[in-house]
Amino acid sequence: MGSDQASRIEDLCHKQGMKMTGQRRVIARVLSNATDHPDVEELHRRAVLEDPHISIATVYRTVRLFDEAGILDRLDFGDGRARYEEAGGDHHDHLIDVQSGRVIEFHNAAIEALQEKIAAENGFRLVGHKLELFGVPLDANADTSPSEDADGD
Repeated sequence: MGSDQASRIEDLCHKQGMKMTGQRRVIARVLSNATDHPDVEELHRRAVLEDPHISIATVYRTVRLFDEAGILDRLDFGDGRARYEEAGGDHHDHLIDVQSGRVIEFHNAAIEALQEKIAAENGFRLVGHKLELFGVPLDANADTSPSEDADGD
């Protein structure tokens, strides 16, 4: 995505009337272009490649602002670092390899149906959820490099 074209996150910020400084635009583009779940330090590392004057404090403030505005989802994968992804995308859940830190995004219709059923059985209508599964590869020789999203439909 070119620097002259607004990112998805920039568009969301504009729709909410948020003031967009040049540095916020860079951070928004870095987040929109992320194919992983970066933490603030990784966002900063990527952002300074576009603007070397962006401080880590600016990245923290901007991420907090985007999170509070509902533009980002804050994720906790059990490693002590908050990770972020764009909010409002296609629903998916996460499977985290606790040995390598690899995160697999997946969607499974059976899990979705079971969650709806459990909510209904307890007198609730489900309005949202987050599912994060933590595991280790069954095969010690399994490839633990990042993979494409899985789809369990």
